[in-house]
Amino acid sequence: MPRLYGFEDTAFRRVRESEAEGIRQAASRRLLKQSWPAICEWVNAEGYRTTRGNPFKPDVLANILDHPAIAGLAEDENGELVETGGPAIIPPKDFAAIRALRQSNVPDAQRAPAREYLVTGVLGVCGLCSSTLSASPSNVGSRGHRCAPSTAQHPGGCGKVRINADLLENYLAEHVLAELAKPEVAALIGQAREELLAQAAQLRQEAATAGTRQKELGESYAQGGLSLTAFTAADKELAKAAREKSTQALFLEQVKHVPVGDIPDLIRWWKHAPMAAKRGVLVLLLEQIAVYPAASRGTRTVDADRVALKWRVWDAMSTDGQPA
Repeated sequence: MPRLYGFEDTAFRRVRESEAEGIRQAASRRLLKQSWPAICEWVNAEGYRTTRGNPFKPDVLANILDHPAIAGLAEDENGELVETGGPAIIPPKDFAAIRALRQSNVPDAQRAPAREYLVTGVLGVCGLCSSTLSASPSNVGSRGHRCAPSTAQHPGGCGKVRINADLLENYLAEHVLAELAKPEVAALIGQAREELLAQAAQLRQEAATAGTRQKELGESYAQGGLSLTAFTAADKELAKAAREKSTQALFLEQVKHVPVGDIPDLIRWWKHAPMAAKRGVLVLLLEQIAVYPAASRGTRTVDADRVALKWRVWDAMSTDGQPA
């Protein structure tokens, strides 16, 4: 019987803290009524993976957050929730609130397709506090990004930056296509892509090494070679390292979707290209997109005063030929 994500054992008595933190984060987002696809996108971008090592899908994540054991509960023969005395990864009241949402927003029942964003993961940051921007539709439903205000679950954000996604994406397209049109850049796309994929492969290897060390650590603890305090601290650090390396690799691996070769009409290609390819181009050319507050409320202008682009420097390019 496969174990439940978040637990070391099938009796739900020992919590795997490196996974439990992902459950808590996902639960807090679900309580804010975020969609399952949106939560999955965030969870996967953070480097969390299922017990089989695969990216999360909406139905898989929904099933985990619908399992009573994550709240220290179980269903009796009448379908009533009862306490088991086991550890609770999330409070029972939060579990009940999440269950109350399931009928209205079951993954398979969602009719509206998940809206895609060009800027995802760690690429977009707040220009004021450097926190990662999150996808956040406006009050009227328009796609947008914002720096979320700091909370106990998500500390650090200032909550002072918001930008319309369409305006930002149009601005990025203009500058990225202009860069791609430069002969010296176009000539090195393939080589630069291979450089970043090699970096991603190295990060994957480092994440796997951390995972192996984590397994060895568990075996040592089980044999009495480590105290619980030492095991918990080391396990947490290794899990964090593995997750961060996997997240960085996942980010860089997006460049595999970038086409190599001559593209006669870049503007036409961009207009019809799949979102994965566009994201890959952004990752290939840019290290960071910093967004600052608008000069005035309701402005529809996006310029260099609002968006700062940090261009990636490829090893293949000379100083004179680097993107500027």
